[in-house]
Amino acid sequence: MSLSEEAICFLEEHIPELAEAALVQAYWQALASGSSVLESDNGVIYEVFPDGTRKFVKAITPPTTVTIGETRVMR
Repeated sequence: MSLSEEAICFLEEHIPELAEAALVQAYWQALASGSSVLESDNGVIYEVFPDGTRKFVKAITPPTTVTIGETRVMR
């Protein structure tokens, strides 16, 4: 099966949405199976348990806000 250029572009435009949906689904599946998950919130990493409790794991640097099209240099 070959896709047209238009179809490929359409699918590529939706990659971020599909990735976000897959991440949310994996998060809830892990909790539903009884596992804990890691979650970051304003520079803090928490371990979240299926019963909803959160345990502090580590403080990290807060997220960096980046505007679309901005170029960042890693050191």
